[in-house]
Amino acid sequence: MKRFAAILVTSTLAMPAFAGGPVQVIEEPVITPAPVAVVAPSADWGGFYGGAQLGYSDIGSNGAGADGNGMIGGVHAGYRWDLGKTVLGVEGEYDTANVDLGPGGAAGSLDSVARLKLMAGADLGSNLVYATAGGAWADATLGGTGGSDNGYFYGVGMEHALNDTWSVGGEILQHKFDNFDNSGVDLDANTFSARVNYRF
Repeated sequence: MKRFAAILVTSTLAMPAFAGGPVQVIEEPVITPAPVAVVAPSADWGGFYGGAQLGYSDIGSNGAGADGNGMIGGVHAGYRWDLGKTVLGVEGEYDTANVDLGPGGAAGSLDSVARLKLMAGADLGSNLVYATAGGAWADATLGGTGGSDNGYFYGVGMEHALNDTWSVGGEILQHKFDNFDNSGVDLDANTFSARVNYRF
């Protein structure tokens, strides 16, 4: 009986030692959150729009002295089809100008330019990058005689959407007018314009 009591006491005293033994820690798996896809801001470039432009024109000729530069500006309106990644459009544009040709305007002046544009571009979300080409019609005074003629142009542009309706951009165009109004003068014009548009 005494022996049983001694074993019982010894077992009871040994239990805290077992209880205080090393504890095995189970590590919880670390869950990495899935990457968040970054979506570029989008804009619908389709529909009717209108706006204004203001820029600079640099005009050269085939040695006739009809060279000059100056401010140019006007209005435009058009329609675009947003096909997803591609944007197509057509636009009419009119600029007034008072660019003297030759020293003191001795060779004449460029008075106005109208354009009918075809446009094709890439929809980059809130940005639109495009190429444009088409027909151009100019009124000018050469050698003291007023005249008009048609030619062609081509160029590139970019537009940035500020919100759902307003956008701003810029455009660079190269114009060609061969034998302007049968004067024997070939005119080349480069225009650099800042533009603002309102989409309806």
